[in-house]
This record gives sequence, structure tokens and C-alpha cells, in this order.
Amino acid sequence: MIPEDLHYSEEHEWVRIEGDVAIIGITDFAQDQLGDIVYVQLPDVGEQIAAGSVVGELESTKSVSDVFSPLDGEVVARNDALDAGPEVINSDPYGEGWLFKVRVSSDDPTEGLLSSQQYAAITSA
Repeated sequence: MIPEDLHYSEEHEWVRIEGDVAIIGITDFAQDQLGDIVYVQLPDVGEQIAAGSVVGELESTKSVSDVFSPLDGEVVARNDALDAGPEVINSDPYGEGWLFKVRVSSDDPTEGLLSSQQYAAITSA
């Protein structure tokens, strides 16, 4: 199931906007494709990131995958709990498995992102 209240990137990240902060994680589709996640590298708090740039890495039993930023802004939090328990991304990708939070720098942070219907279309193709 793809939550309808989120926005999505073509690189399989989800975005939840709360005021001027965006919470970012990977989708259920992405975690399923990766398999069991065993290591997470996330951007540092205070880091300025740009939409489309590589900001981290997820390592699974199958492969290593880059994490892309779906928007511009400053990292204000990272999910440090993933250092000790990266597998929570597999079990709860839209909840406790979030990756990092960004203070968005654009007026419309969802510009260029996909709706749940648009994202569903690219994952079922």
C-alpha cells in the first residue's frame, strides 16, 4: 500500500511535509527491492543538501543503494536509531524507519515530486 498523504521521488524516497520541515524515508517498494537492510549512512545535521544529490547510502544483503535528497534544504535531524537497528526500515518504512529531516528552503517543496497515484504507476510498470 502506498500512503496517499505523502509525496514521492522517482528514486523511491517519500516525503512528509510538517510545516517547514520535511521528513524523508524510502518507500516500501524500495525496501522490498533492497532486501534486508544491514547498514545505513545518513547526512549530518547541519548539512546543506540539494534535490537530486546523493546524501547517504543503504546497504542490504543484496546490494548497496544510494539515498537521494528529494528536495533542497538543511538537515535538521537524522534517525540515529537506525545505526543500531537498520532493519526497522524493512519493517516500518513509513514510520519508525524514517531516514532524516530537512528544513526546506523552497516555497513549494513538493514541486517536482510525485503523488501517490503517480508513484504507484511507476512501481507497477
